[in-house]
Amino acid sequence: MKKFIEEFKNFAVKGNMIDMAIGIIVGTAFNKVVNTLVKKIIMPPLSLLSEGVTLTNRKIILREGNGNGIEEVAIWYGELIEVLIDFGIISLTIFVVLKFINHFKDKAENPEDKTVATPKDIELLSKMEQLLKRQNEILEKNNK
Repeated sequence: MKKFIEEFKNFAVKGNMIDMAIGIIVGTAFNKVVNTLVKKIIMPPLSLLSEGVTLTNRKIILREGNGNGIEEVAIWYGELIEVLIDFGIISLTIFVVLKFINHFKDKAENPEDKTVATPKDIELLSKMEQLLKRQNEILEKNNK
């Protein structure tokens, strides 16, 4: 039990749980931004194209309802369209953000690029690669 508690403490303190919590919080905030963007910016012009009816209210009525206990049966396709638009915007935004981050990550990991400070681990790996190349050249010369 003591080992379990120590492992959990290491897990929580070393950042795994903290990173996950930060990701969830940022994801929740991002979801609010996208929902507002879709509902308040993108959907109003689209509703003009659909005869002034918001897409959420679009449906195909399979059976009319009446006041005598028979309920309407309908396929609500408008909400699906809105969810698909949400998904498309979220996917595109995440793609653009990751592409932006990877661009700077690739630039930072390039040991020949002197405009960006190279992380120590990449710098060490680059030096090791150069040493191995030199070692292979020396071994090839000695084997001839």
